Amino acid sequence: MLVRRAVRVGGVNGLALTKLDVLDGLDEISICVGYELDGKKITSFPSAPGAQQRIRPVFETMEGWKDSTRGARSWAELPVQAIKYVRRIEELVEAPVTLLSTSPERDDTILMRDPFED
Repeated sequence: MLVRRAVRVGGVNGLALTKLDVLDGLDEISICVGYELDGKKITSFPSAPGAQQRIRPVFETMEGWKDSTRGARSWAELPVQAIKYVRRIEELVEAPVTLLSTSPERDDTILMRDPFED
């Protein structure tokens, strides 16, 4: 995955996941978990421009949630499926979500942990 590579190369130790609320109400959420290149599954984004033009994303589908996340300011206020989505993102990119926003409002932010602490 491209994001996992950026995390590794850039030394990222925490992600800011914004706009969680735009996924509210979806029956399913698709997440790119890899790529297919010339009929073969690959797990990393190819560096060659020609190969990049030929790849196709491979998606994993998760159950969405009907409850609103908009305005949630704590982990406990989130729907179970939203929590599962965030955890799956963390697994796939191999980095924790340290900040989660649930609306365009500045106060509607969940600070999971300080990204500057080890």
